[in-house]
Amino acid sequence: MLCPGAVDPVANRFGSALVLREGTETDKVMEKDKPDDGGGGILDSPVSPLRPRANTSSSSSSSGSAPGRPLPIARSEETSPTAAADGGRVSKNSHRRSGSGQLIFSSRAAFGGGCSSATSPLTNVLPAGNICPSGKITGMVPRTTAARSDVLGSGTGNYGHGSIMRGGRPGGDPATASRGDPSAKRAAAKVDPQEVTRAGNEQYKRGNYGEALLLYDKAVTMCPENAACRSNRAAALAGLGRLGEAVRECEEAVRLDPSSCRAHHRLASLYLRLGQIEDAKQHLFSTGGQLDTRELQKLQTLERHLGICDEARKVADWKSALREADAAIAAGADSSPTIMAAKAEAHLRILQIDEADSVSSNSLRLEKPPFYSDAKVFGMHPGSYIYMIRAQVDMFLGRFENAVELAEKARRMDPRNMELTLIFNNVKSVARARTQGNELFKSGNFAEASEAYGEGLRLDPSNPVLLCNRAACRSKLGQWEKSIEDCNQALKIQPHYIKALLRRADSNAKLERWSESVRDYELLSEKIPADTEVAEALSHAQVALKSSRGGVSNLKFGGYAEEVTSLKQFQAAISLPGTSIIYFMATSNLQCSQISPSVNSLCTHYPSANFFKVDINKSPAVAKSESVRVVPTFKIYKNGIRVKEMICPSQQVLEHSVGHYS
Repeated sequence: MLCPGAVDPVANRFGSALVLREGTETDKVMEKDKPDDGGGGILDSPVSPLRPRANTSSSSSSSGSAPGRPLPIARSEETSPTAAADGGRVSKNSHRRSGSGQLIFSSRAAFGGGCSSATSPLTNVLPAGNICPSGKITGMVPRTTAARSDVLGSGTGNYGHGSIMRGGRPGGDPATASRGDPSAKRAAAKVDPQEVTRAGNEQYKRGNYGEALLLYDKAVTMCPENAACRSNRAAALAGLGRLGEAVRECEEAVRLDPSSCRAHHRLASLYLRLGQIEDAKQHLFSTGGQLDTRELQKLQTLERHLGICDEARKVADWKSALREADAAIAAGADSSPTIMAAKAEAHLRILQIDEADSVSSNSLRLEKPPFYSDAKVFGMHPGSYIYMIRAQVDMFLGRFENAVELAEKARRMDPRNMELTLIFNNVKSVARARTQGNELFKSGNFAEASEAYGEGLRLDPSNPVLLCNRAACRSKLGQWEKSIEDCNQALKIQPHYIKALLRRADSNAKLERWSESVRDYELLSEKIPADTEVAEALSHAQVALKSSRGGVSNLKFGGYAEEVTSLKQFQAAISLPGTSIIYFMATSNLQCSQISPSVNSLCTHYPSANFFKVDINKSPAVAKSESVRVVPTFKIYKNGIRVKEMICPSQQVLEHSVGHYS
């Protein structure tokens, strides 16, 4: 007969300890984005912990142990398993783990033994059966591992009163235990799936998804056919962003337990993140149970945005298509490769090439062919659509070989789609025209090369690479105006296209349009500052520009400051476009003698700036007009406006100021 308030004794189904299980209530709220508890079974969930019932037994309070102190397990000193029990009644010395619903006993303490600590000589057996009415333990089996001293947990940390801590000290296999959390390491060394899962749940609640996954992995190894274990593992994988693996685990959980609402709802949530609306519907409504209103609302919102995006795409309203794709991502489809591809297509059509490149690259990284549904995306297979968009982006960026390969892959995935077949043939023809044009250009046949590039542009009129290549041919043929037209069109599509800037700057220089040439070369010097050819071309263009404007004669660019001797020259110097540095000096002044070498060095270091010097003794009228009485004095002008004045500056201050304004 059991003590009042106690529950029936049962054997731990995994053979690691003798337990008495207290009844629990099943969590009624299905939370698909959190680990499972298996319906109140052996595997607990962090979001639906077992709720302790009112304590109707006095076993915990009468255990005789001080709270917070571990109690050693008292084992029998007899060699016979029957000697462990001297009666069939449960002793008051039993200890119950708080809120766990289980009572765990040692062999002597469970059956009236009063010894608080002992070491059992029975190193070759362990309990594997039930408690008989006579008090005997049946089913003892040989033990193959070395003996360890076991202690009962004190109720702190992850161990409740009565939890067995094998070997007295927590430890674990470093290959499977977490490296970050000591409690996870201890739990990973456990042999009880319930303890391992419970520790995993604690790690999950803290946001330690990596540690939780290691523990859930061990639980799955112990219970490979348990749907709750699989669902828990899916939750941890989703937390780590490994959605493909999470889908596989959820599908396995549904296979093991087709009636599991939580597994279906979690799978629906994953499909929504992947943008697979029809698959999400199937699992959200499959069980016939209570619907998750939050996920249902998310599904409806995604359907609405994707429907509007589809309609905008049909009428080529690409700005609306882009807006709706962004809204769908914000609504929950944050890991959908197809919606990312739709966003990339919209960027491409409004000629935002850099954005299209970045977004389509992300869509390929998210792409997982095994998880494509049979549902079409804009009338195409999902994988085909993703590859088709990336192929067109690669065409714009001059990656013709990659574009042909991806277009071919898209066509193979959906061979009956006429739009994909047309795009593939177009990509292949444009790539062929570009290859032919390159070969003709290398052989010096610039007219024929220009025609070949033109054939490619007939099929793809907005391709900046073909436009720039044809501009190079026209430049070689002396067709400077046409070359500039092609470069302008290419730069309108791709504003930072280096080759187009170079060819336009050169063509403008050939036409002696020095201001336009200098502007392009200055942009290039900012983008490729280490390019010596660009720096040299910029220097020549600036010298030509100054000479063409007159007023300052015999200018030589770089190396030293040009001397100004009249007010007319001075006004012309400070009115030049860009930055002009005026150095007021006197040959006999010691400070001027010391800083002049630094000025000459700055002339060479900053070739885009205009350096002039005024000897106040030779040109007193200029010095008087600028109210200069102390030398050395420096004045910096930007496009005719004075922006800085320095009197007797140090070398460091001078270098910093010139560098800043140049």
